[in-house]
Amino acid sequence: MQRFQDRVAVITGAAGGIGRATALRLSEEGATVVAVDLDEEGGKSVAEATGGGFIRADVTDEAAVEALFARVKAEYGSVDVAFNNAGISPPDDDSILTTSLDAWRRVQEVNLTSVYLCCKYALPHMRAQGKGAIVNTASFVATMGAATSQVSYTASKGGVLALSRELGVQFAREGIRVNALSPGPVDTPLLRELFAKDPERAARRLVHVPLGRFADATEIAAAVAFLASDDASFVTASNFLVDGGISGAYVTPI
Repeated sequence: MQRFQDRVAVITGAAGGIGRATALRLSEEGATVVAVDLDEEGGKSVAEATGGGFIRADVTDEAAVEALFARVKAEYGSVDVAFNNAGISPPDDDSILTTSLDAWRRVQEVNLTSVYLCCKYALPHMRAQGKGAIVNTASFVATMGAATSQVSYTASKGGVLALSRELGVQFAREGIRVNALSPGPVDTPLLRELFAKDPERAARRLVHVPLGRFADATEIAAAVAFLASDDASFVTASNFLVDGGISGAYVTPI
């Protein structure tokens, strides 16, 4: 399939597991991919693998985000897809009883404010074109609670979900679709680090997944490709759960 032929896709957090897998998937389907990340080595590697471009940018910096979308428009001619995927889950984001205000704010800036900024500065280009697709990475934790808390992460993803719904409604009649993608636990370097640091905490997550495993990043990339493509032309303002059934489970198979 070449669903993204002649389309330009901007992916933030492109050097990470989901970002890289999505860059490769969209490129395979014909997209010109612009990878955005603070990790210069990783971002350049993605650009090389996809034949696209790389922009090093701090997506919590308003001026940098405005400039990156203006640069994409100037150099590539359009902004057709924005996959706002940058995020962090640091170990000092834990229970509300122990998480400092600084840790709270840092996670909110990267996980929620960056999505706000990327939407804010992608949208004018899409409005001028009369079309576009935005996919924002939320999480199944925006729908569910957990005793193994990451309080700021959870709250930030809830914010991404609400923001995506609002924008999906607001810009629907301008030909722009905005959806939240809510992955379940994904086998990425971030999750593998969790296994290494606290195997018991990670195991508590796995037991609740009806499919009995974590997602592969390519499975999340496939969902992004669907949401960003014309195959999802009647899908907007949605919470698209790709979670192995975890959010629908009361008990799971033994």
